[in-house]
Amino acid sequence: MASRDTEQSGRGTSHRGFAAMDQEKQRAIASKGGKAAHQAGTAHEFTAEEAREAGRKGGQAVSQNRAHMAEIGRQGGHARGSRASERAASGSSHPPKREESEHEPNEGETTVENESESEDESGEEG
Repeated sequence: MASRDTEQSGRGTSHRGFAAMDQEKQRAIASKGGKAAHQAGTAHEFTAEEAREAGRKGGQAVSQNRAHMAEIGRQGGHARGSRASERAASGSSHPPKREESEHEPNEGETTVENESESEDESGEEG
């Protein structure tokens, strides 16, 4: 026998308590709880190792869903294809080059520009 919640919505959602609240209200309450826990010093903060392990587990769980992984691959392929189409339309066969940063050479570091300047100053030819 199905519960009343399942019969009405077909999704099995609850019409009581925290689950029945809209997302904004849930978020506001959870935020207050998190702030209170931090103030009381009882909030858990992940170490780098714990975070790394959690990320590894999450990645393993997600990668088990083959349909999801296939969709991610499809999206990547479409994005790559659309960039290639844009380059073809503009007449370029290569991706645009990154702008070189305005880099000031460190002391003792030579560049093409300051190498020729130092030759001029010393009066020597290279």
